[in-house]
Amino acid sequence: MLDTIQMDLRSTDDRVLSVYIDVEHNSLSRKWLAALNQLILQQNHLEKNYCWLGWAKSKRNPEYICTQINRSIHAVNAAGLGYSIRDFFTPANTIDSDLGIDHDHLNQLHRYFEDLQGVSGAMSPYYTTADDTTRWHIRQLNLLCHELESLVLSIRKLKTAPEWQRPSQLMCWLQAPRFELDSKDYELFGIETINRSLGGVYVGVNKAVGKHHWEVFTDEGRDSRVNELVTSTLRSQTQAAGDFDIEWANDPGAYPWQIASLKEFRTWLVANNFDPEDKSLTIGHPKVAQVDLVRSFGTTNYREIWAQLSQHQDVYRISTSMAQSTYEYRWSDPDYDLQQIRKLK
Repeated sequence: MLDTIQMDLRSTDDRVLSVYIDVEHNSLSRKWLAALNQLILQQNHLEKNYCWLGWAKSKRNPEYICTQINRSIHAVNAAGLGYSIRDFFTPANTIDSDLGIDHDHLNQLHRYFEDLQGVSGAMSPYYTTADDTTRWHIRQLNLLCHELESLVLSIRKLKTAPEWQRPSQLMCWLQAPRFELDSKDYELFGIETINRSLGGVYVGVNKAVGKHHWEVFTDEGRDSRVNELVTSTLRSQTQAAGDFDIEWANDPGAYPWQIASLKEFRTWLVANNFDPEDKSLTIGHPKVAQVDLVRSFGTTNYREIWAQLSQHQDVYRISTSMAQSTYEYRWSDPDYDLQQIRKLK
């Protein structure tokens, strides 16, 4: 181990649950831990409005998320950028009767974001001319799109296969400095790393734009072709930051249906002119740490772990051997969007 991270989670009545994360020893984890320490020392703003994804009974329900999407669309349309979105989102037009997501509608939402922001190194003129408030709303189109997709998947699983809900925790900081990935780091990627362990900690993907190969395959199906997608780009990850994701779902890797899906995915990659063995495609999730489940929760039973986490969904404090930061604010603060906009300035 390189270090042990203590993450204190707060309940609505200010009870604290401490989660202990053991950092693994590899080339990427060393860079990641250094970047995380920098974020903590510099007191970067933790995005609490994009933290707990795929929790089926979240207060951030489909009605709330759709309302926020429409609010950001209105802000973009009112900004005078020369880009107009003629769209409106409701649970009725994004979730079907079988609790499936309308991927065409969500892909279109993501395309609005791509058009408006551009990509790293080639930002859109809409984004470069927008003020801070409008830039914040442009970014929300992306975050809310991913949040809604994750939420609806878990809501459907809650009804059909509760043990396969996909709850996770995304720890993203505003203006997080990035570092470059190298060939040693790429070795931690690969199709087998699509399967993530309960309590596994993974370097956050570059969520700036586009979808990953696995996301496209699962959303669009085995007969889909990349050149026919609504989303405009499908890019490899070349940079990372101190951001990280914690997987709170069960690992499907040993189950026949997942083995079959990954086999079909390999076939899909070849059909789309990708090499399944090419790790520079950065498919999957590079693991850098693991939650000590017994020390944190007193159990490895996912039901008991979910029950504890569902009551403590506010990150209050993070401590490493080198740094510590406390995050007093909550996403439900009436002025939370203004807090973030001020930080972005």
